[in-house]
Amino acid sequence: MTREIKASELNELLELYLHLHEDTIPEMNENLETTWETIINDENHHIIVKEADGKIVSSCVCVIIPNLTRGIRPYAFIENVVTHSDFRGKGYAGECLMHAKKIAQDNNCYKMMLLTGSKSESTLRFYEKAGFNSSDKTAFIQWLK
Repeated sequence: MTREIKASELNELLELYLHLHEDTIPEMNENLETTWETIINDENHHIIVKEADGKIVSSCVCVIIPNLTRGIRPYAFIENVVTHSDFRGKGYAGECLMHAKKIAQDNNCYKMMLLTGSKSESTLRFYEKAGFNSSDKTAFIQWLK
């Protein structure tokens, strides 16, 4: 089942993020709780999860960003696409991205975009197969400390 996350599933999501790029699960403290409350209560912030075998095995974030151009249509930004290493290759991340696309369409977005740090050909082909291209725009990133 692909769906939006429930407020009670933070710990499962943080465990899944260990298969993304995190080394540890953050300490449950006021900052984490406040951040989670902000995310879960933001109507423009969607955390999509794929559930299999009774656990969350894949996820992505879809943020709808209001916009004053393109007919005042918003756009969607996709982030934190991840699948548990034991469940990769089954199409679960693709299902999460399709759910994100539906959310973007329902919100009248004119585009969806994402960035990946991966240079892996299989990862790049995965995103292309999901409908994304790397030829329309050039991304620049400035990391902040």
